[in-house]
Amino acid sequence: MIPPEVSLDDEEFVTRAQAGDLEAYELLVARHTASAYRTAILLGAGSDAEDVVQEAFVKGYRKLSRYRGDASSRSWLLAIVANETRNLHRSRDRRTGLVLRAARVAPNSEAVEDGAVDAVLAGERRATLVRALRSLPERDREVIVCRYFLDLSEDETVAMLGWARGTVKSRTSRALVKLRGLLDVEELSRG
Repeated sequence: MIPPEVSLDDEEFVTRAQAGDLEAYELLVARHTASAYRTAILLGAGSDAEDVVQEAFVKGYRKLSRYRGDASSRSWLLAIVANETRNLHRSRDRRTGLVLRAARVAPNSEAVEDGAVDAVLAGERRATLVRALRSLPERDREVIVCRYFLDLSEDETVAMLGWARGTVKSRTSRALVKLRGLLDVEELSRG
């Protein structure tokens, strides 16, 4: 008789991975890839989401010895994804600044044309909700993504974002009001 397969929980995967079991980390990654990808997309990574997630999981593996279990491994991994997405935004901002400076120097340059095409294509692909979500300030967007798109508990959101519980509660409330307002404006503009 074949013994029934026992499903390991995340913490067992982490413990095994910390002991050098690469397969355990691969299974942990497989379990959380979808939510990591969703996190990157919703926090604004766009077409770079796969790269962000891959980099986050590599960094997670390298920093596995630092994981202490204070938060769930899922929220720990998603925090790394959120940080990588922030890094991407900073990189994009620097690149956009370079393109704008190049446009002033050489208005017909290829860099300017590529940037304009990318912006138009990206704008056409966004759904109304994602557009509204992305127009929120970064911290508002992060808390909405954690609580409602990733279904993280309040405790997991506190751990992922590193904020005080009261900050998570108040920012969630204010961010929802802002998001509803943006969606109402979008709805009115469509008639």
